Parts: sequence; C-alpha cells; structure tokens
Amino acid sequence: MSKRAVPAVAKIGRPTIRTDAMLNGILERLSQGEPLAQICREDGMPSVMTVWRWQQEDVELSVGIERAREAGGDQIALDALNIADDNSRDVILREDGTETPDHDHISRSKLRVETRLKLLAKWHPKRYGDRVALTDGDGKALAAPTTINVIGVAAVAKSKE
Repeated sequence: MSKRAVPAVAKIGRPTIRTDAMLNGILERLSQGEPLAQICREDGMPSVMTVWRWQQEDVELSVGIERAREAGGDQIALDALNIADDNSRDVILREDGTETPDHDHISRSKLRVETRLKLLAKWHPKRYGDRVALTDGDGKALAAPTTINVIGVAAVAKSKE
C-alpha cells in the first residue's frame, strides 16, 4: 500500500490572525468615520464578530476602537458641515444667463446632512443625540410616579370572590 501525498487545503473563511498592520488599518478607517461592518466586508479583513471578540479579549484594543469611533464621529460631523456649507452646485446657469436653483442638488445635500446627523445621534447619543428631559408645562422636573401597592390590590380582588 503506497501513501499518497495529501495536498494542503487552503483555509476557507476570513483571517483570524491579528496583525498590527490590520488593527492599525481598522482604527485609521474607523477614525475617518467608516463603519466597522463596511471595513470588515473587504477581502483580507476579519469578520465583525472576530473584531468584537478581539475587543472583548483586549482592553487596550477596546479603548483604541472607542477612541477611533469618537474621532470618526467628529469626522462625520465635519463632513455634514462641509456638505451644508458647500453651495457651489446649488444653482444652474441657464443658456440665457439666468440662474435657477437646482432643487435636486439642494434636496440631496439636505438628505446627506440629515443622514449623517441621524447616524451620529444613534451611534453617539450622549454626544450627538437630542437631550430629552421630562418636565411639566412650566419646565419643572416631573415628580416621581406614585407607588402602587400590588399586594393590597391582589388581596382585595381575592376577597370579592
């Protein structure tokens, strides 16, 4: 009986070996406002679940990712400001020399800004979310709700049977 050489089988799936270059690339892209899911969709990148597992196992990496995401939020906010401030394509110059508002471009710019702000409010609610305070009509804080004695209610219900 002769032994046959078994060809090496390439691993199927995403890489799970951490390298400094890979982690630095992920942190850099997060700091530019790119979502982790988008980064991890690319060939040669680990899955989101793998990065989350690494994050749970490594406090330093977890802190680095959080800082990169904060910087990414600032970048997204800056992008929203730049979009809002850019009026270079807000008007169309007609053949007769008159200018007409380009409502399609203006609407699209508004959508781009609103989308970024809504994502920031979801991803970083303490920093970019709306502050919600429960107050009465005069702006005073609402009183704590009154406590209901559930045991007493149950006892009354039993006594009527």
